[in-house]
Amino acid sequence: QVQLVESGGGLVQPGGSLRLSCAVSGVGFSFYDMTWYRQTPGTQRELVATITSGDNTNYADSVKGRFAISRDNAKNTVYLQMNTLKPEDTAVYYCNARRNLLGTTFGYWGQGTQVTVSS
Repeated sequence: QVQLVESGGGLVQPGGSLRLSCAVSGVGFSFYDMTWYRQTPGTQRELVATITSGDNTNYADSVKGRFAISRDNAKNTVYLQMNTLKPEDTAVYYCNARRNLLGTTFGYWGQGTQVTVSS
């Protein structure tokens, strides 16, 4: 059974930091591209940051220079370090694992973790 379990969300003041974690089990983690998305009520899920199986990274313009995605294949975990947080970063953050294999895409989601940036 595939499981993605996010943790590390919470309430933080503007300018503060949080580190989200997503622990993955049930798949060959190192073969998967990992992405953090976020969503606020009434909006579509937004890509935040991606790290590929080859450790290439990509970020949304809104978080470049403030967020950093990383992965630890030995721990089957992907991280999102969020610095200089702003109220507009408030959202539910979701972890996604995706792999294309012989023309078939395998994708899995976590349950989400709430991040609230407020004074």
